[in-house]
Amino acid sequence: MSTTTISLPGAARHNPLATTGAVLVVIFVIFALCAPWIAPQDPAHIDLPSRLQSPSTAHWCGTDELGRDILSRLIYGSRISMLVGSCVVAASLFVGLIVGSIAGYYGGHIDRFVNVVVMNAFLSFPGILLAIAFVAFRGPGIFNLILALSLGGWVGYARLVRAQVLSAREREFVEAAKALGANDLRVIVRHILPNIIQPVIVQAAIGMAGAILAEATMSFLGLGVPPPTASWGAMLNDGRAHLFDAPHLVLFPAAAVMLAVLSFNFIGDALRDFLDPRSRIEVGL
Repeated sequence: MSTTTISLPGAARHNPLATTGAVLVVIFVIFALCAPWIAPQDPAHIDLPSRLQSPSTAHWCGTDELGRDILSRLIYGSRISMLVGSCVVAASLFVGLIVGSIAGYYGGHIDRFVNVVVMNAFLSFPGILLAIAFVAFRGPGIFNLILALSLGGWVGYARLVRAQVLSAREREFVEAAKALGANDLRVIVRHILPNIIQPVIVQAAIGMAGAILAEATMSFLGLGVPPPTASWGAMLNDGRAHLFDAPHLVLFPAAAVMLAVLSFNFIGDALRDFLDPRSRIEVGL
């Protein structure tokens, strides 16, 4: 029986969009981790005589209405987007794995209650409206923002995990583990989850893009991190009043949000193709 070796460089050659997305994600992560050393100026430094300057050698992305350097605020804003996005995905994935595994593995009344009552109850309200209501009640702040976006984000992961577990629990290796005396927790953690994790990883990569966009939306509405902390959504909100006289206030943070969302979508699509044997055969990997 012949085997095919799949290399990441070969996959990168066949999917340049994935390579572009990975490079952009690395850049955003470096910005987030090394912002104090990379940013040319203090993002909260106010310089009113330099307000609303166009991009120049002194300020590559110009300045905002308070004279703050936009490039520095973009770099620091990547911290909020990467932190909120990763925490929301991690929290949603954790809850979704637990709830979806329990519902799919045990089935019966538990599955009907979780799937029909709990999940449909959360899906009946748009996630962004739940987040807005939660933050409006609890107040703005990064912890409340993460909690609010995770409140409805776990449902998609739970439904995916439930469907995968329903299929995997009937397979031979699960029956063999039960026959050898493995308890339910060991069967789920050691045998089922490792075999269903591929589509979950793809969903998490795409979910990262959604979490970044949701954070920008909440910050744009004034429900994100409080000022003067730099956030891409807050920068968009501050710049919309100067859309015609200083469009760079909107263009640069909008481009940052767009590139971050696109990069994770590219990676998610590439992971889906890379982890699907049928897709690999079609592209000749």
